[in-house]
Amino acid sequence: MKKLASVLGAGGFLLTIASNALAQGTIDITNSVGNQLPVFSINQFISWAIRVIIIIAFVLAFVFLLIGGIRWILAGGEEKAIGSARGMVTGALIGLVIVLSAFAIIKLIETFFGVIIISGPFNVPTIPTQPV
Repeated sequence: MKKLASVLGAGGFLLTIASNALAQGTIDITNSVGNQLPVFSINQFISWAIRVIIIIAFVLAFVFLLIGGIRWILAGGEEKAIGSARGMVTGALIGLVIVLSAFAIIKLIETFFGVIIISGPFNVPTIPTQPV
């Protein structure tokens, strides 16, 4: 019960922050020294998050494909190991198809509706440094 209460409390806190950010239209963060960090609009943040998720999903699927292929090679004719490796390769290929399909759908939406979802510049949020 304590875990549920802590999860609900954290969820409520994040929901409050998200609703505040949506109401303002920007995410405004200051660090502990009081310096102003870069201000990102919600659209920029969502675009950045979608790009990062697609990149991570593609890399993970590719890594699982490589691991499955290596496991298949090292199976040494053992049927159970070959079946496990084949399942891993199949799952990785399905994952790659899903990620590439999601990317293609996003690009089609951008083309047909003229919106920018992931085509803009890829700016990684950074913390500005000030000389001491």
